[in-house]
Amino acid sequence: MHRARIATALAALFLGASGAHAQTYPARPLTLIIPFAAGGPTDVLGRVIAQRMSEILGQSIVAENVAAGGGQVGSKRVADAAPDGYVMGLGTVGTHAQGQTLYKKPLYNSQTDFTPVALIADVPIVLAARKDLPVKDFREFVTYTKVNQGKMSYGTGGTGSAPHLACMLLNHLLGTSVTHVPYRGSAPATQDLLGGRIDFMCAGITTAKPVIDNGSLKGLAVLSAARSPAMPDLPTAREQGANVEGYTWNAIFLPKGAPAAIVQKLNAAAVEAIKTPAVREKLAALGAQVVSEAQATPAYLAQFVKSETEKWAGPIKASGMQVE
Repeated sequence: MHRARIATALAALFLGASGAHAQTYPARPLTLIIPFAAGGPTDVLGRVIAQRMSEILGQSIVAENVAAGGGQVGSKRVADAAPDGYVMGLGTVGTHAQGQTLYKKPLYNSQTDFTPVALIADVPIVLAARKDLPVKDFREFVTYTKVNQGKMSYGTGGTGSAPHLACMLLNHLLGTSVTHVPYRGSAPATQDLLGGRIDFMCAGITTAKPVIDNGSLKGLAVLSAARSPAMPDLPTAREQGANVEGYTWNAIFLPKGAPAAIVQKLNAAAVEAIKTPAVREKLAALGAQVVSEAQATPAYLAQFVKSETEKWAGPIKASGMQVE
């Protein structure tokens, strides 16, 4: 009985200290690790969310780009950080679902090495081509690519990223072997596509929409299951006869073991941020679709990561694709 009372007292003391810590949190600036290059779609979205969350929390949030390994390196840094709530990461379908199967040796377990905070938004992936590629739609692109694959190349924002996987799956579906040119982010890949140095790219709609809208690139298909409200006139690949899907999503994660009270505080700030009209307008202009409040809970995100990992394991294994 005496030992039981001591254990109870220690537990109460620990919970009290944890609660007090949560009440004063955050007491200093936070860091949001964005595991992709500056200027890319994940970076732009992350900075919009970080700015509003910093206003809500009353502390600055410093966005740090760690662009390497298809997002694996930056996400690994989050997993290895102290679970005190001062380092969080922006994850994607590539970093926290597809990479678990695509990489031969993933740097982390996305389901056990992180504490889910909030799902933020969905971002369709678009197939875009240089404006002088001699095709006018997706069907002509398929025909042209099958004939000219040996001299064609496509770019992505990095090996192992969600856009890379989308183009890999498209290659697999078409039975073609177009050369992949990886870049350190979507921005430099887009610049080379604009310059005609590569033929096409799979890119988040955040990156593709402005240069398609102004006529600098050709939009051939949106790779999500349904048309994007941001580009309603662009047909999906499925509408044009190709059963290929490509999208990403953005979510906030903490290292495993983060205190529940801190998770709740960051989740509340994230939810308030995506409910802010100015933030919603900015994200909509980028082509990102903000999730519902019910989808923004830590519990939903935990289950979502699990289901997305399982969903993508099948087609990745079937294609035989793997990244060292």
